[in-house]
Amino acid sequence: MTSIVTAAIILIGDELLSGRTQDTNLRTIAEFLAPLGVEIRQARMIPDVHETIVATINELRASHDYVFTTGGIGPTHDDITADAAAAAFGRSIDVREDALALMQPWYAARGQEMNEGRLRMARIPDGADLIANPVSVAPGFQLGNVFVLAGVPSVTRGMLQDVGRRITGGSVVHSRTVRAAGVREGDLAGPLGELAKATPEASLGSYPFMRLKGADVEYGSNLVARSRDREAVDRCVASLADIVRSLGGAPDIDPKD
Repeated sequence: MTSIVTAAIILIGDELLSGRTQDTNLRTIAEFLAPLGVEIRQARMIPDVHETIVATINELRASHDYVFTTGGIGPTHDDITADAAAAAFGRSIDVREDALALMQPWYAARGQEMNEGRLRMARIPDGADLIANPVSVAPGFQLGNVFVLAGVPSVTRGMLQDVGRRITGGSVVHSRTVRAAGVREGDLAGPLGELAKATPEASLGSYPFMRLKGADVEYGSNLVARSRDREAVDRCVASLADIVRSLGGAPDIDPKD
């Protein structure tokens, strides 16, 4: 028996959409959830617009087991995610004593006052559970199946350490790669398609690459097999290696880089 547990990620911030800031949190969260048996089905990148955040949270929390948001819980006026999450759940929001109790000693020890901006980070929706922040103390929070995390990558990673215990995962998706250096994707397409038809219990993907190798350009594809059935993945890897050999390549199974 296999169980499928799904998640969606909402990446919030005008700076992401403008290209000024490059997101890395999607990969971080995906790599964190995969061993827990949680499969990411959607990722949305949206602006700092209250109505958009509210609507996106409500849409995705209804259609996924878990939702993760990143960004918009800092000290400035455009950090509106906490208010939007509260609105999505119909909750009030204000400075919470439990959040304040964490933050006041932290800033006092550094000679920094608890000013209006820092107080904004202690505003937590009514009924939400705090998510610990081991990097810079200001907490995230959980409302229902929604985890509201900071956008700064190091803080996101830190907050995730307090999320794992709250997740009920499903069957883990196993993934293995066969690198086909020197084999063109156009030549792989036919036999790869036939293998995909013959093994519906696994998902097969081809991801071409071109990279410098000395003075030359090396081309090829990373062939990836995924399934909740580990034996099916292993069978596919053997077949993929045979395909690469048949096309004159030397398969690199489970490459390290």
